[in-house]
Amino acid sequence: MTSLRILLVTPPLTQLNTPYPATAYLKGFLSARGYASTQADLGLELVLKLFSKAGLRRVFAAIEAGSFKLSDNARRIVRLQHSYLATVEPVIRFLQNKDNTLAPRICHGRYLPEASRFDNVADLDTAFGTMGLTDQARHLATLYLEDLADLIKETVGPQFGFSRYAEKLALSATSFEPLYEALQAPPNLLDQLLLESFDELVARTAPDVVGFTVPFPGNLYGALRLAGRVKELRPEAKTLMGGGYPNTELRQIKEPRFFDYIDYLTLDDGEGPWLRLLEYLQAEKNIKAQSAEVTHTQSLLNNTKVAFGNERESLAAPLFDSELALETLQREDDSTQLNGLGGKSFLQRTFLRNEAGEVEYLNNTEAPNIPHHEVGTPDYSDLPLSEYLSVIEVLNPMHRLWSDGRWNKLTVAHGCYWKRCSFCDVTLDYISRYETAPAALLADRIEQIVQQTGQTGFHFVDEAAPPLALRDLAVELLKRRTNITWWGNIRFEKTFTPDLCRLLAASGCIAVSGGLEVASDRLLALMEKGVTIAQVARVTDGFTQAGIMVHAYLMYGFPTQTAQETIDSLEVVRQLFAAGVIQSGYWHRFSMTAHSPVGKNPAKYQVVPIGPEPGDFAWNDLWHDDPTGADHEQFGPGLAKALYNYLHGVNLAEPLSFWFDFKVPRPTLPRHLIQQAVQEAPKPDFAKQNLRLFWLGNAPELRLESGKKAPQAALTFYEQAEDFEVKTTPAIGQWLNTLLTQLTTNYDTKVLLKEAASSFPTAEAGLSFERFLSSAAWLKLREKGLLLF
Repeated sequence: MTSLRILLVTPPLTQLNTPYPATAYLKGFLSARGYASTQADLGLELVLKLFSKAGLRRVFAAIEAGSFKLSDNARRIVRLQHSYLATVEPVIRFLQNKDNTLAPRICHGRYLPEASRFDNVADLDTAFGTMGLTDQARHLATLYLEDLADLIKETVGPQFGFSRYAEKLALSATSFEPLYEALQAPPNLLDQLLLESFDELVARTAPDVVGFTVPFPGNLYGALRLAGRVKELRPEAKTLMGGGYPNTELRQIKEPRFFDYIDYLTLDDGEGPWLRLLEYLQAEKNIKAQSAEVTHTQSLLNNTKVAFGNERESLAAPLFDSELALETLQREDDSTQLNGLGGKSFLQRTFLRNEAGEVEYLNNTEAPNIPHHEVGTPDYSDLPLSEYLSVIEVLNPMHRLWSDGRWNKLTVAHGCYWKRCSFCDVTLDYISRYETAPAALLADRIEQIVQQTGQTGFHFVDEAAPPLALRDLAVELLKRRTNITWWGNIRFEKTFTPDLCRLLAASGCIAVSGGLEVASDRLLALMEKGVTIAQVARVTDGFTQAGIMVHAYLMYGFPTQTAQETIDSLEVVRQLFAAGVIQSGYWHRFSMTAHSPVGKNPAKYQVVPIGPEPGDFAWNDLWHDDPTGADHEQFGPGLAKALYNYLHGVNLAEPLSFWFDFKVPRPTLPRHLIQQAVQEAPKPDFAKQNLRLFWLGNAPELRLESGKKAPQAALTFYEQAEDFEVKTTPAIGQWLNTLLTQLTTNYDTKVLLKEAASSFPTAEAGLSFERFLSSAAWLKLREKGLLLF
């Protein structure tokens, strides 16, 4: 029997600069289990089709043929349509890094037509500097595309958005009705472009199974529109859906009309449910093929009987013999294979519509989850990696990492090792089930991905990458001399010592993001964040001193947060920027979700849920009153304005009332709170006896010299940036040479500080090991890369 043809689809739109990793993860996993598949990013295909000369011609033609009431801004773009048609394809090539020589024209040549998105570009030289010509051009080109996107949203594609395609239809959608009505309406121009690309894909792949990943609300409409097309083009094909949106929003779906489009909806990690579904669908396909074979054989026999009667003449004998085989097949129960799997009860974490037309949830609880170390290596084949666009939407260094450059996505660990934060969906599997994979296996995956994609940039997409797993991975990468650039999300916990930060930087780490959330020790304790303001200050300083950029997630509006605490939080943020220990940040308004501790027990946090009531469709974001807290909404604009200025090092000395158009309290925190935390003396090295020694440099060259008063040893180190020398006594010099050579040549041997102390030549050196740890020689080595972690 032929195996299933599988198509994995990312619907519009996620990121323009890099593939969303869900299909790559699933493709890699399925390939290891013997299932071949094809993957496609329909969001990228839609954008490239739309932002082409042919695509824009169709947009302008549809606008002229329609009865749209245009704003002044839209009218300006239409009037400049010839300029847009002439520049759109060169701009796309530039954003694909295929023609960087266009940058000077974009910046200085009045090359791009400009509409409202260009109204606030006066400070680009300040933001990008004199050396940032290509970056400045990339930002201007991004504004150019956003101008066109504004025109499209106003006219032929009201649901369009680069990262929020039709998002409003899916946000807090307790009823399926608005989405259903949109899907029943005739396709608009953008839908037509999307469907044209999809039709070609389906014709090329002829899939039996089409899987859609829906990570965000903005992916749902496109996924359902494409799934509906599958039903038209290949009625026999099965459609599947999974991803972050269903995992959080559709856990209690009862809407049967959803299953007009999607045959099977899976929850949480897709590997286990997909394995079972594919086995079930393969058995179902085999039965259908077997049934067709039986029908064909029966037809041949009937025709033979008509031609030859019931006599077994020699010409008909082979067919009459086949009748015995046919009777055997007919005696078999068509559902034998499916029953052998346990029928549909074999399925895992899967919604479907049963024969009665009702939504049913099937979960074989005996089916194990696929362990994190068995999920395999993401496979990016089929995806046109050279076609993605590097854009710079906002002048924020961390946001730039999200939108600029091609990053391979990888997960260090499954779930969150902390899983206590009260605002987070800690009850769901993707956070609550914490599993790790060996560092060697992760390094193998990294090397495989680099070999396949040719790209050495990695974004570790963990909820919070565990520090010890990152430590082990960094050591493994350094051991193998695997050169990558990476960044990811962490918790600002004390395990990230300055030495660990330096190790991570040496392994290729360039940035981390972490949740400071509400910068108030009372509220941090209430949300069970597990950190304090002083701790965050020290950890962020460690990363910054190691050359790693730090982005802070900031939150306002947490339950019971007062106006005073909001202003004090802003003061902490101001001090963090003033001290130079964070370089980027973003304020988020607290949102109560159904799967978080706050959502499950609002009374504990003194908030009152006011809706929405659960419906037949999505349910996650909850509305609430905070009777003891401040009027949170009024603080949003001022907090954002202050942060934008702090990010650029501007107006850090202004009183906090400067950012608000209403009266706010004065901060109550000491003005040197962060500086004092950063300057707190660390533990002396002698108190770190159980920590591991690790040397980032090369093996030294030892030279014994006769000094003016006594012989001495000179250790010369030849390093990338500079050479340096350490002088000490011959006994200590020989001991250091042996120790550092061992650390350089054998990463697998862990030498603890106390083990090094046991071999220290105390008698010959004439000083104790404790005193040596405060000597100039030791401190110089610590400065140059001798780590303890």
